[in-house]
Amino acid sequence: MTLSLTLDGAIAHLVIDRPDKRNAFTQAMWEALPGLIDQAMINPDVRVMILRASTPGAFCAGADIAEFGAGAQDPDWRIRNQAAIRRAMETLARAPKPVIAQIEGDCIGGGCGLSLACDFRIATSAARFGITPAKLGLVYSLHDTKLLVDLVGPSAAKRILFTAGLVDASEAFRIGLIDEIADDAAAAAGALAAQIASVSPHSVRASKAMIARIVHGQAEDDPNTLAQFADAFDGPDFREGVKAFLGKRKPEF
Repeated sequence: MTLSLTLDGAIAHLVIDRPDKRNAFTQAMWEALPGLIDQAMINPDVRVMILRASTPGAFCAGADIAEFGAGAQDPDWRIRNQAAIRRAMETLARAPKPVIAQIEGDCIGGGCGLSLACDFRIATSAARFGITPAKLGLVYSLHDTKLLVDLVGPSAAKRILFTAGLVDASEAFRIGLIDEIADDAAAAAGALAAQIASVSPHSVRASKAMIARIVHGQAEDDPNTLAQFADAFDGPDFREGVKAFLGKRKPEF
């Protein structure tokens, strides 16, 4: 099994397990990814998801170039491949619950794209990052390019794409490509996930949706955002939060 979903209390782990191929994604893996993400998102017990490799080393080397090269001359295969990658990336980027990328090695091409679609990226100092379609005469998708530009800005995005070079963890942190460098990425990702899981899941999901609206250009409230703000006062998480505050205890959401 090259992709799997496991549960650890309120934390789901979506695991890439193809270490002999540096966790490169095949067509079948791109097609399977949205369903696994959806499983985690619809599970009421899950509050946050960690995307990681099964073993320290390569996070994901991107698309399987051997398969990609073989299928590239088939127009039907190219259409299926593009559709599968787009659906996988959009499903991950639009996941309603927070997703943390735990990166302990090379994070290249489509693998870097996967990390961009997550809400947080925690990496070890051994991690390297690159988006390399320019080495193959290809073009990165608009959706994934926007994710990159949103994180690092146009100038850094141009350098990454125009040179197709690799960026080490310290440079990735400097330009905002990752959020944290940790000696133990698993522990750091787990600690962040546990912290997120301890607060109101309603607030977290609503905040993620609100931030997405802002990133996509919304600057003023509309009836939906006004209702989202007002309706929270009638929700069970608000009632529990107030009771916990008055009772001087931790809330149990």
